[in-house]
Amino acid sequence: MKYIVVTGGVVSGLGKGVTISSMGRLLQGCGLKVTSIKIDPYLNVDAGTMSPFEHGEVFVMGDGGESDLDLGNYERFLSISLTSDHNITTGKIYQTVISKERRGDYLGKTVQVVPHITDEIQDWIERVAHIPVDESSNEVADVCLIEVGGTVGDIESSVFLEALRQFQFRVGDDNFCLMFVSLVPILSQEQKTKPTQHGVKDLRSLGLSPKVIFCRSEERLQRDTCNKISSFCHVPPQSVLSVHNVNNVYHVPLMLMEQNLHKIISKELNLQDKIAVVPDMTKWSHMAHQVDSFKKVVKIALIGKYTGFQDSYLSVIKSLMVSIISSILGLYCFK
Repeated sequence: MKYIVVTGGVVSGLGKGVTISSMGRLLQGCGLKVTSIKIDPYLNVDAGTMSPFEHGEVFVMGDGGESDLDLGNYERFLSISLTSDHNITTGKIYQTVISKERRGDYLGKTVQVVPHITDEIQDWIERVAHIPVDESSNEVADVCLIEVGGTVGDIESSVFLEALRQFQFRVGDDNFCLMFVSLVPILSQEQKTKPTQHGVKDLRSLGLSPKVIFCRSEERLQRDTCNKISSFCHVPPQSVLSVHNVNNVYHVPLMLMEQNLHKIISKELNLQDKIAVVPDMTKWSHMAHQVDSFKKVVKIALIGKYTGFQDSYLSVIKSLMVSIISSILGLYCFK
């Protein structure tokens, strides 16, 4: 099993979920089977009791589990069926460890964050990664994509980053690849790299060094900016990828393909024998460009309690978008 971990820095809401889903779609185009795990550092056991104004909609899994909306993104982008265990929270981990302690599973030892909590996180990741999620083949995935919620430097996510630091040695360097999503703001018509430099510095101080940096920006990353980030963040220039604004999210996998992300992953995870040299993204490209060409628009009213926040009904809106793609219509949803 190969593991790709995606963390974020500077601010939350940079689009780690879309980035990791797009990466998964690209790997599928290369002939690989993928699965996905979302780590949420909050103490809630799951998202079921949280207000949609806090984290958007509560996405209900096939097994009835209530989880973060990012798992809905994974399922829609990758056409897979995840379980409630694919959403790891601090609450779930501590609940499991405390239950083991009460049963006497630790044989009277002092139960500590390290190693007991960190070991439980690693064991959970390994166990869930081997659950088949592709209903058509029922085979174990080749690659497990792991998104760490929040930003590097948050107190609540520190235990998960420590567990991942240990995990890279458990599975070996050829089976573990860390990636970092950062913000490159534009101030006075100049792309600023300092937030990315500080984010990577914080990450490396924890014993984790990213192999790929995704730079979120309003405009395509300039070559000078790319080279500067490469110099200060200890990654090759070709591994600093521009994830700039596009017309719709379906262009993101194509953007990553143009920058040869699949080749970088193939090299870092020693997948040369399993990965296609040229990804098959023809149908996906047609769909992405088709969305850009919509001329007719259908208006649909959405009535609900939490309409002040669009993510509160994200699955409904996304399902409507899928429907209108096949109908060659544009969508305007008002609340």
